[in-house]
Amino acid sequence: MSWTGIIGDLIYGFNWFVLAYFITLNTIYLFLFLLSLFAVVKFVRRTFFSDYRQIMQSEMTWPVSILVPAHNEQTNIVDTVRSLMMVNYSEFEIIVINDGSTDNTLDELIEAFELRQMDRVYKKSVETEPVRKIYGSLTYPNLVVVDKDKGGKSDALNVGINVSRYPLFCSIDADSVIEDNALLRVVKPFMEKPAETVAAGGIVRIINGCTVQDGRVVKIELPDNQLPIFQVVEYLRAFLSGRVGWSALQSLLIISGAFGVYKKKHVLEIGGYSSDTDTEDLELVVRLHRHMKKLGRKYRVVFVPDPVCWTEVPETIRVLARQRNRWHRGLFQTMWMQRGMLLNPRYGTLGMVAMPYFFIFEMLGPFVETFGYLVVLLSFLFGLLNLE
Repeated sequence: MSWTGIIGDLIYGFNWFVLAYFITLNTIYLFLFLLSLFAVVKFVRRTFFSDYRQIMQSEMTWPVSILVPAHNEQTNIVDTVRSLMMVNYSEFEIIVINDGSTDNTLDELIEAFELRQMDRVYKKSVETEPVRKIYGSLTYPNLVVVDKDKGGKSDALNVGINVSRYPLFCSIDADSVIEDNALLRVVKPFMEKPAETVAAGGIVRIINGCTVQDGRVVKIELPDNQLPIFQVVEYLRAFLSGRVGWSALQSLLIISGAFGVYKKKHVLEIGGYSSDTDTEDLELVVRLHRHMKKLGRKYRVVFVPDPVCWTEVPETIRVLARQRNRWHRGLFQTMWMQRGMLLNPRYGTLGMVAMPYFFIFEMLGPFVETFGYLVVLLSFLFGLLNLE
């Protein structure tokens, strides 16, 4: 057989592989969509008459430490902290971790909130980069600002965990805005099943194009730039279809680092956030799953489709490519670090369904698509492409 014939057979074989690949992928999408639809309807019925004021006023509601890692965020850090101070919640503290900023992030905070250095002992429950100073304010007693050497987002969050006083902590990006009742809603699963819930996340929506006043989104509009508009559709599919569905299957592998709540004692049990991956939120949740399964505990990691966190997304191809490169690198690192869970029946649906899906379709998907473009070019060169 000639080389042309061999290459032709390989191209036709790849075509059939791609057909089967995308039929399988879209079947999974359809299944997750239907599962999400039923889960959302059930959620709406269950929460329609919920009185969040009762949750806020109850003495049983757990206090929360809000952790805000910040590196060179001088333009928006003050507005972010002011917006967090206005959340509807009974007892909470805000801990801003200045991760070795080279701009005026720390100075802006000191001036805006009348901060003074505190004589406070820093207890290392998790090993971190050195902490320089800890600041507090008489005017804002629930605000703590930690100045530390640069160690990355995961290290900054670990510092926040060490400093925090409360049993739950919420991680929020420094450029994110949460709605008034978002914290109440995402903490509700911990109140419903306090012994089982180890982590909960809320929906993240895109703030590009929206009007923001005093740390609140007052008018929702689509961005003018087409690139963020595509991401609006992507985020809605990923959160309202993907994550709701995986949560219903008890196989949610990721809680967005922009807005997630965790039970601190379980995170401390596994040593806090890892610095060995570029996506610390994904790695933490997968490691929590593995830890709880290994101990044989009954637990749940849930996604709540109601509390909204608004975040800014890239508006240029260059920034978007850098973001997605980091996400994909982090996924590869996490899959490799937790490869023992893949196709392992010990982990149930998590190991037999969720992990293979993320490996085959999320991790390998871009490679299949890229190779597909090369196959189209080869098909043209060998006269196998039907141009008409």
